[in-house]
Amino acid sequence: MPDSVTRVKLDNGLTIYLKEIHTSPIISSWIWYRVGSRDELPGKTGISHWVEHMQFKGTHQFPSTVLDKAISREGGSWNAFTYLDWTAYYETLPAEKIDLALRLEADRMANSLFNSEEVESERTVIIAEREGSENEPIFRLGEKVQSESFSVHPYHYEIIGDKADLRSITRDDLYQHYRTYYHPGNAVLAIAGDFNSQEMLARATELFSNLSPGVQSPHPAMPEPPSAGEKAVMLRGPGETTFIQVAYHAPRASDPDFFAFMVLDSLLSGPSGLSIFGGGGISNKTSRLYRAMVEKELVVSVSGGLQPTIDPFLYDITLTARPDRSPQEVTQALYHEIELLQDKRVSEEDIARAIKQARALFAYGSENITNQALWMGYAEMFATYKWFTQYVGNLATVTPADIQHIAQKYLQPGNRLVGIYLPGEEG
Repeated sequence: MPDSVTRVKLDNGLTIYLKEIHTSPIISSWIWYRVGSRDELPGKTGISHWVEHMQFKGTHQFPSTVLDKAISREGGSWNAFTYLDWTAYYETLPAEKIDLALRLEADRMANSLFNSEEVESERTVIIAEREGSENEPIFRLGEKVQSESFSVHPYHYEIIGDKADLRSITRDDLYQHYRTYYHPGNAVLAIAGDFNSQEMLARATELFSNLSPGVQSPHPAMPEPPSAGEKAVMLRGPGETTFIQVAYHAPRASDPDFFAFMVLDSLLSGPSGLSIFGGGGISNKTSRLYRAMVEKELVVSVSGGLQPTIDPFLYDITLTARPDRSPQEVTQALYHEIELLQDKRVSEEDIARAIKQARALFAYGSENITNQALWMGYAEMFATYKWFTQYVGNLATVTPADIQHIAQKYLQPGNRLVGIYLPGEEG
């Protein structure tokens, strides 16, 4: 995709990306902060997600009682997301109304109130959110697999946080976290849509340039040591279905191996969607695991996931077992398919199909104005915008030898953790 964007860095450290798209009278504005669960310490897990919630509780200029109505009244949409490495906020509005979004984000970058009553109200909301997720076997299994996969790195923690921490975090903890990470030097503003770049840059500069640059934000993540060998965890809980999740330590997004890994994922389990909003609806029925495990009635479903992150994270394969199949039957069939990738190079035809599917899903997840604005900031959170513009080209260079190399290097027994959720009594 052509890199037809304007990039400017203000004196206070704020990076601004602008991309003119004149296909419809819409503008999407995103503000990205380099803070997520990766930046949390024991006792404060979930604090980044909680601060995101508090950003919707208002400033003196934009009280919480008027925020949502103001965006809706102008025909817009807005939301926010917290992940491992970042927190993001966006507004998509009719072009002539975008100034509301810019004024809002400039204000709450510095002036969010963190009212004590709102903090306690949100504590109840987030704990309820956490407890609701705990009713889902996939959440419980995924959290256990993630926590057991990391012994040192804070990717160990679930983004929503530990319930004990959610009960003990104070208003001052939240406000200090906000002041530490929410400032221009730790942020990227990305805007795409129907505007003039010079005029938009002038307005963004006017609103954001007077904000204090802040001090350099700490990022305390420690490198995860190499895996000491294969691990396994087993959970029991409510339900009638057995789930299996097999996780392998995978490369970070800026590692050259990442692109070949994406093609391997497309070939093995179907392409992973990288956009926050998903999209594309591409079937995984041509994938090797679907043909070998769903069609042969070992599992009801299979999916894989590889996400772009700052530090090495996980490639996970999640399987829903059929009632008459044991976890051992399912995992052995999975390992057999992986061994085939390790022992025999795939054909050029299979590679071409896997690349085509991965490329198509990527295109679906980056085609509209909101996603175009998203990607300018998103890619900066784990690499650079060039990562996005060169993504399709990097996929096209992947060869059968590359796929075999990735399978042999990463999909080894000593690099995996096997998680099994069995229906039955808690344990």
